[in-house]
Amino acid sequence: MAAAMKITLLALAAMAILSTASATTYNVGEPAGEWGFGINYGSWASSKQFIPGDSIVFKYSPQAHDVLEVSKADYDSCSAASPMTTLKTGNDIVALPATGTRYFICGFAGHCTAGMKVTIDVVSASSPSTPSSPAPASGPSASNSPPPPSPSAATSVRVTAGLGFVVLLAGLLA
Repeated sequence: MAAAMKITLLALAAMAILSTASATTYNVGEPAGEWGFGINYGSWASSKQFIPGDSIVFKYSPQAHDVLEVSKADYDSCSAASPMTTLKTGNDIVALPATGTRYFICGFAGHCTAGMKVTIDVVSASSPSTPSSPAPASGPSASNSPPPPSPSAATSVRVTAGLGFVVLLAGLLA
């Protein structure tokens, strides 16, 4: 009976840790690393598969940019008049808890029309691993784009720490 209890506890702990570890944090515009000009955000977003539980991070100088979450109509027209959310810290983390499409622009005059806008399509985890249709390109052409970056280092550390914890727990329960 005690062995069965240990195995059950180990399995539950592993499932909890691995489900947390599967979330990915993306820095918007990687590998350039900042929310700014000269990045094709349409290509960047279409090279990713965002699933519920993931997060995106906007890194920028708050004196030069901001991030507004807007409606599709405001995204299409680059209108900053009625944002749903305004982010201004320069290191803004946006959780993606559910499926759906989210729209982000820079609210500084002229920045959105110069390409500082991104559409994030969050799909179910059971969807194919590559997006079925790329997001429309925005900003300058990126015909010589580098390959898509891997998830951020923070995600790799979280996965490694989670697996380490499972091994430690298995040793303690043995």
